Amino acid sequence: MLRFVVAPDGTVVPDLAAKLPGRGIWLSAKRDVLETARTRHLFSRAARQPVKVPEDIAQVLVSGIEARLVQGLGLARRAGQALCGFVKCREWIAAGKAGLVIQGSGGSPDELRRLISGNNKVPVRTLPAQMLATAFGREHAVYVVIAPGALAQRLMAEHERFLGLTDGLVPEPRNERLGREQAGI
Repeated sequence: MLRFVVAPDGTVVPDLAAKLPGRGIWLSAKRDVLETARTRHLFSRAARQPVKVPEDIAQVLVSGIEARLVQGLGLARRAGQALCGFVKCREWIAAGKAGLVIQGSGGSPDELRRLISGNNKVPVRTLPAQMLATAFGREHAVYVVIAPGALAQRLMAEHERFLGLTDGLVPEPRNERLGREQAGI
């Protein structure tokens, strides 16, 4: 879900952290829902006053969510709850310390299967590899593991909002085959 508030000048402003004052307007985190609300003036109806909705509000939201994802990954890294690199990630997964696995968009499905083999309980998400590299201060980053906890949950929620607004342009790993292989089928 996405929250919006009306600024004093009557402009609709995204509230990604859901902490800004004012009466919130909530929408599903889907691009088509956002465009329908913008074109049919549903923001004005929900706010009970005339409001201005920026034409590029979808791009503003995507940029904001990307920034929140990078900040969340950076926070997890600094807190010692995230690491990147195939070997280090594999060690954490084998030790049961992984709450979330994030694969860069250029990652190989075969390598992902190798990475998480034997542990089918860890959720796997895909993000653009450049976001992972930025969060870890590296030139390239393909695999990231996050420890279980609030940060992993927050990153999964932000990931769902990101996918809804980008219409799933970041490909998800093929979990169907992974599930069968891990189940021994």
